[in-house]
Amino acid sequence: MSASQTMKPATAAKKLGILLEATPEEFRTGTVSRDELAALQADPPEWLATLRREGPHPRPVVAAKLGVSNSGLARAGIDDALTTAEIKALLAAPPEWLVAERATQAAVRAEKIRVKERDAARAARSDED
Repeated sequence: MSASQTMKPATAAKKLGILLEATPEEFRTGTVSRDELAALQADPPEWLATLRREGPHPRPVVAAKLGVSNSGLARAGIDDALTTAEIKALLAAPPEWLVAERATQAAVRAEKIRVKERDAARAARSDED
């Protein structure tokens, strides 16, 4: 019989897409098994559902919701976690930095697609040879 693997609360919070500092004390001070993590994901308790819905959200989640990169947040000086309401306010009336960073992110995505298509075309041509 093997013991279930456990993870630190910070790792579990990252996997759940939540800000560790906003979690209940018992979550922050314990360890989380893989089974417990799966249970949290499958049937989130109210505190987890509220955190996911209202925030505060960690940087990667904020960046994704705003459609920018983590680096874009850093360039804009956004170091703190943001709530859903703060994110919605930024999206409703985007400041100049947000418009510029979203354009940069769109250009990066377009370039990744172009390179992927080019590589696929090259692979198809080499398969024909």
